[in-house]
Amino acid sequence: MHYVYVLRSTVDNKFYTGYSADLKERLVAHNKGSVSSTKERRPLELIYYEACVTKEDAMHREKYLKTFHGKSYIRRRNKSYLTG
Repeated sequence: MHYVYVLRSTVDNKFYTGYSADLKERLVAHNKGSVSSTKERRPLELIYYEACVTKEDAMHREKYLKTFHGKSYIRRRNKSYLTG
């Protein structure tokens, strides 16, 4: 399985979207500072993920979630969590 995930920075409340074959290990890497694009935005929390059968499906879904419509989808799906 491959996973598409969305992280939220507790520093600036911005989202980071990515994909990985090992979600748990990738989250550890993000929070240890091993990922340059999120290093300055730690700590990060997982707010959403999806499982995909193939890497290509995960990459396609990641690309969608990074669009305006994809970001709106994530906000709607997590509305009660994000607003408290």
